[in-house]
Amino acid sequence: MLAASANVVLCYQTGAQTDPAGGAQSQDSSSARNEYAWHLELSPYLWFAGSHGTVGALGHNISMHASPGDLLSHLDIGLMGAAEARYGPFVLTGDMIWSRVSDSRALPFAGLGATSADVRVGQFIWTSKVGYRVMDRPKIKVDANVGARYWHLGQKLSFNPSTLGLNFDGSQSWTDVVVGGRIQLPVGEKMVIDALGDVGGWDSTAKLDYQFAALLGYKICPKTTLLAGYRYLFVDYRPSNRAVYTTVTSGAILGATFKLK
Repeated sequence: MLAASANVVLCYQTGAQTDPAGGAQSQDSSSARNEYAWHLELSPYLWFAGSHGTVGALGHNISMHASPGDLLSHLDIGLMGAAEARYGPFVLTGDMIWSRVSDSRALPFAGLGATSADVRVGQFIWTSKVGYRVMDRPKIKVDANVGARYWHLGQKLSFNPSTLGLNFDGSQSWTDVVVGGRIQLPVGEKMVIDALGDVGGWDSTAKLDYQFAALLGYKICPKTTLLAGYRYLFVDYRPSNRAVYTTVTSGAILGATFKLK
């Protein structure tokens, strides 16, 4: 009962206000006035992703595989979310993924002078695009966009006690230009299918960088939509012949979109 009451209050507070004296003509004129007004949406989400691929440095490469459960069990902190600002057919979007995982293992070699090793890996990905709505119909809406995706990877390896002099603390950063699009297919009054993707890279560092996602949205009230879907992200980063970061990160997404304006 408390959850149902809270949902009713949320939908009432965030829903569009109605004018008892207004009719279809006033609603149409209001829509015309709002067409070129700013509209803002925020979409916090959780990405239950696993990762696999090849990573390496100094000419030594290894294969890695981590399930969603592996990453969640070693997650220290994380923050994910997207935002969209729209003005008429023009749209500006941003998407952020920030996470940090860590692990600690005992060393079986007593002669090394250290009893354990700690590793910490952080990742920050920011994607920003500017787009234009090339098709806007009741049954289909299509956006074309272009932008950039910024990557930052940080690694820290330390031994305890720190007597070996082999501690490592490094990072890599790069930016890829991406082009892509988005298709929205409304299904009735409350549901929408959302498909999006982009591709980039093709430079001297990132040979290829692309993603795609499919989401199902269910509108629980005029300004709140629940989201569920799947996301796939691939990158092939090779800054030199002695380093490689080629990974696939994919998994289920759960989130919500809140219309703020």
